[in-house]
Amino acid sequence: MTSTVTTVEDRRRLARRLAGSGRGFAEQYGFRVTNNPSSLFQVLCLAVLLARRGDFRRALDSAHALPDAGWDSAARLARATHADLVRVLRERGRRGDVDAVATLLGDLARTVRDEYGGDLRRLQSAAGYDPARQRALLAALPGADGEAVDLFLREAQALWREVGPVADRRALTAARRLGLGRSAEDLAALSGGRESERFAWLVGALARVDLERRYAAPTG
Repeated sequence: MTSTVTTVEDRRRLARRLAGSGRGFAEQYGFRVTNNPSSLFQVLCLAVLLARRGDFRRALDSAHALPDAGWDSAARLARATHADLVRVLRERGRRGDVDAVATLLGDLARTVRDEYGGDLRRLQSAAGYDPARQRALLAALPGADGEAVDLFLREAQALWREVGPVADRRALTAARRLGLGRSAEDLAALSGGRESERFAWLVGALARVDLERRYAAPTG
């Protein structure tokens, strides 16, 4: 059964509990969100993999497989052979689309390396710190469709304050079902503002609730 709240204070209380249940989405699943090239690239890979339809745990396993194999940056992943990528992904249980995913990840790594020296902060700078331009440059990367861009910026907004507030489709689905609001602006009002780090943690926690179907106990 979906848990809902009705009063403003109840909504704020639930938002605080959710934001305090873990540092957003990526870090809860073992991916550090720090403003360095390796971390940002790993978050981007995670976003691209999560945006593909299928079991989200398979996407997490595939994303973890990359740094576990030593490919923790765009430059290192760009040097991996297609055959090695396929092998590593299969060893982590990926089936079906493994060849396409390996091709996509290789193309993504080489593009980030060649266009931004492996550092997505250069993309941020190239966009002039303009959120719309950042979205456009991210969307030009292989595999970075609109959903993947939302997923990446949902995490990166804790570091790239100019892009907020960003709430992805799953976070907004959970917010509506829990009675917390219907937009990123609604959630920002509950968490201390659009540039609040706690806002990023809140929307990440909401996305986890929806993915894991934890509506009966949303802060567990």
